[in-house]
Amino acid sequence: QVQLVESGGGLVQTGGSLRLSCAASGRTFSSYALAWFRQAPGKERQFIASISRGSISASYTNAVSDRFTISRDDAKNTVYLQMNSLKPEDTAVYYCAAGLTDGIKALGYNYWGQGTQVTVSS
Repeated sequence: QVQLVESGGGLVQTGGSLRLSCAASGRTFSSYALAWFRQAPGKERQFIASISRGSISASYTNAVSDRFTISRDDAKNTVYLQMNSLKPEDTAVYYCAAGLTDGIKALGYNYWGQGTQVTVSS
């Protein structure tokens, strides 16, 4: 069982930066692939980024690949999402997720945080 708690969301102006954190409980954190998704009002949950066990590989959706960076610190049981050059279209609730394999489908992840709101003003 893994419990995930996101933090770091907030209100930022266009072009600004935020760093989201997701702290996990449990001793098997390093065994999981981790991901960030986001969901805007009236839209489906969207894959943003994932990182494999051991940080061997990372994947991003095209819309953020040159602006966002996912990383993990297994010693701290934490996954991060560094978001730069934020745009109003990045406004959403951001969720972290953990699963046995990385991928872009939400169904592939077993554990989810409660989400943190990111709002980018124009």
